[in-house]
Amino acid sequence: MRASTVERKTKETDIFVELNIDGTGQTDISTGIGFFDHMLILLAFHGKFDLTIRCQGDLKVDTHHTVEDIGLALGQAFLQSLNDKKGIRRYANAYIPMDESLARVVLDISNRPYLVYNVDLKKEYLGQMDTQNFEEFLRAFVMAAKLTLHVEVLYGNNDHHKIEAVFKALGRVLSEAADIIGEGIASSKGVL
Repeated sequence: MRASTVERKTKETDIFVELNIDGTGQTDISTGIGFFDHMLILLAFHGKFDLTIRCQGDLKVDTHHTVEDIGLALGQAFLQSLNDKKGIRRYANAYIPMDESLARVVLDISNRPYLVYNVDLKKEYLGQMDTQNFEEFLRAFVMAAKLTLHVEVLYGNNDHHKIEAVFKALGRVLSEAADIIGEGIASSKGVL
């Protein structure tokens, strides 16, 4: 079983993350931000990850610290769950529609953290979630997990649909890229 537990405590947040990347999609998520909980549940369901996240954050300030720190903790948990990365597929991509919106997410478990984020959102908030923080979550996640991630919404009108398609696609590519398909490291250099 490839699983990890990460605890992160700062003056701004107190976070517990438990991740099993070989799970079935079971979740227990409470961030204090309803829309963000919804997106994380979708990520775990479509990635077939068992995921527990509990967070007490300084939401009286805003959602930024909570969202970014969850990205860091979840990224650390994902990286630790990959163990030595032997045998993983490494690359994955997904196109996921949500009604009129279409998201494309492309991933390389590369040990070279980099995010390309091309998502045009019209609304300032979705529920209590500041829409700028979706990019901050993904940036923190890829930095901690050491991934190269390209996220793009090709078209769409409804911001909820755009972000939902992104999180579903992210779950799919994380699961597929982490699949064990061989025995060695998926790099001509012999190391990631």
